Order: sequence, then C-alpha cells, then structure tokens
Amino acid sequence: MERVILVSVCLKTESANEETLSELHRLAHTAGAEVVQTVRVRVNAFHPATLLGRGKAEEIAQETRLLRAQTVIFDEEISPAQQKNLEKVIPAKVIDRTRLILDIFAQRARTQEGKLQVELAQLKYLLPRLGGQGTALMQQKGGIGLRGPGETKLEYDKRRLRLRISKLEKEIEQVKKERALRRQRRGQIPLPQIAIVGYTNAGKSTLLNALTRQNAVYADDKLFATLDPTTRRVHMPAGGEMLFTDTVGFIQKLPHSLVSSFRATLEETTFADVILHVQDGSSPHRAEQASTVLRILTELGIRQTPILEVLNKTDLISPARRALLQDQNPQALLISAQTGKGLPRLLEQVEEAVARRWKLHRLYLPPHAFHLLGTIYEKALVTGRKEKPSGGLELTLMATDGNFAGLQKLLKSH
Repeated sequence: MERVILVSVCLKTESANEETLSELHRLAHTAGAEVVQTVRVRVNAFHPATLLGRGKAEEIAQETRLLRAQTVIFDEEISPAQQKNLEKVIPAKVIDRTRLILDIFAQRARTQEGKLQVELAQLKYLLPRLGGQGTALMQQKGGIGLRGPGETKLEYDKRRLRLRISKLEKEIEQVKKERALRRQRRGQIPLPQIAIVGYTNAGKSTLLNALTRQNAVYADDKLFATLDPTTRRVHMPAGGEMLFTDTVGFIQKLPHSLVSSFRATLEETTFADVILHVQDGSSPHRAEQASTVLRILTELGIRQTPILEVLNKTDLISPARRALLQDQNPQALLISAQTGKGLPRLLEQVEEAVARRWKLHRLYLPPHAFHLLGTIYEKALVTGRKEKPSGGLELTLMATDGNFAGLQKLLKSH
C-alpha cells in the first residue's frame, strides 16, 4: 500500500476547510493509499513558485523522509511549474487533488464511454505538464497519480497529445449521438424516468439495488464506487413500472475537465420526470454536500423538474438525531437503503410526484382508428382498456400533457 502525506494550504485570513481535507483523506483511501501524515499550512499569500513557500516545502520534505512516504498530495490544484519546483525539494511524487480524482476515475471506469471520458480528462491535465514533469511522468511503475490513460509509459510529445485529444473528442461526440439515440428509444417506452443524484457515497447505488431487489449496480463504501449511469425498471406500489437511473456522484472541487467530460453522463438527469436527491443523513457535512449537488444541478439547467429530498443511512444515527433531521427537513424522506426502512413511502412519493406530470386520461378509440393502437402504447402508459358497444375501445392511460395532446391531434387527423 502506497504511503502518502496530505497537505492543505489556506490563507491566514480564511478558516481551514476541514471538510475538504477529510474528503481528500477518503479519496486517498479509495485510491488504495495509506495516509501517514496530514499537514495543514497557513500562509499570508500563496507562493507563485511553490504555493506554500520554500521553507514549508523543506519541512514537508523532511517529513517525507522520516515517514518514508512515496507521494505527497495537495488539496489545492497546483500549477505545472509549482509541481516541478516542489518535486525538486520533496523526494516523492507530488500531485494535487485533481490528479488523484483522475486516478480514481481511471480505476473505476467500466464502459467504453467512461474510459474515453477519463482518458480525455487525463490528457488535458497532462498536456501543460509535459514540459518537465519529473517523478510522476518518468516512473513506469504503478501507483497513485501514475495510472496513465492505457499506455505502458507516458512519452507523448505535445503534438501527439493534441492529435490524441482531437481523436478522443470525436469518438466521445459519436458516443453522445449513440446515447441520444438510446435515450430517444427509451423515451418511446411509456414509462416515467426517475434520476437518482447525490453526493458521492450517499448510497445511490445501494438504493437502486434495494428498489430492484437485485445487485444491479456495484456498491461500496468508497467515493466514486460507480461512474457509469445504470438504468433499471422498478415495480411501483400502484402497479406498473418506472425507470430509475443511478448517476455519477458529485464532489467538492470536482475538476473542470471532468465536469465537461462527464456532462453527457449527467445529462441523463435533465430528461428525468422526477429527481431523487439522495443525501447521507449520517454525515455531519450533509448540508454542505447538498448545496454542492443543487448548485451543479442548477448549472446543468435543471430548474423545473420536481426534486424529492431523500435522507439515507438513517440506520446509522440515533432516534434523537433522526427526529432532529426530520424537524429541520420536514419535506424530506428519511430512509435506510441498507435495511429497506422507508422505501415503500419513498415509492409512494415518487408516484405522487410523477402523477403531476403523467396524468390519468381516458381516450376513446373508434374502430377505424385501431391501427393507431401501437402508437398509443408507445406514447402513453396504458393501464386499462374496455370494449364499448359501438365497437370502439375506451383506454385508460397515463401520459404527460404534451403526449396526450399529441395523441388527441393524431386521432382527429384520422
């Protein structure tokens, strides 16, 4: 297991963000590292050459030797020049939070799309660092910060990198078109679509597994246990089915390269009828994490879609804490995906929210229009059909206002 030192640097005029440092610790653990020391540095101003100043860098170098650490990870993003200067002083690999997250994504990506997106983000990160990055590019062995985008060693020159980036962007564009086609086909299935979003490790995958009563998605107590969106059918209490999609988790200081690369993945959320915002009810940082998720959803342009707040992992907190959470969040649903507590109520709430968009309608289909029956089944969720004395059919169906108006227009034209 790789031994690492974590470093947080902040201005003396600002309060230290212990939450992001704790998160960095978990990220390092997820990447397979052993954290042997955490260093907090407060400075009057960020040093342009080394971020924290030569003296502090030498103190970290001494700690590195004493603890036999192989990697030093900074919670802040460091420039290529700062990384080069720090590696001249510190006898170990020097990487930042962005590189660590990229490394985790490289481990976790499973689908072809996910792998392409990770490689693109990695190459965009590496491009400005080619002009002299030391240890992190020269070593050919594995380890945190060294998992390359599928190559045995990183010996790209900038020209070849740009060519590869251009090729990847074209491939991802093609994947986006294929995803849009799949989404269009799924949209033709008359089933409401529910997106499960939330901070990483809030229990989204565990919730989908519990709702489907199967291990549909890999779930683990680690950050970014799953990257690729997974859609499964869920049987609802009132009958029928809905499509639930588990999405990639959010995190503070998510690298911009990843936000843009995974935008196609997150776009699944924008097409949902209802969004389940899953939160870790046992986390002391729940409120801050929830704000991060809501901010990113706003950036994605999601403003009209109903959002249900779901406070998960309530089996890990005391009854008094649960009562306080409910008082503070009266509209939220308290559940435990692990034990199944609160899931029936959750599904009922989803049905109520969906019913505001997928309304109950009755439609009369005359005999001469029976050939439209297939189209109706494509555009709406037919829950009942009754033969009328006239020979026609009375259909009971669930549909959005737009879909139902389209069906009425179609019938009038025939």
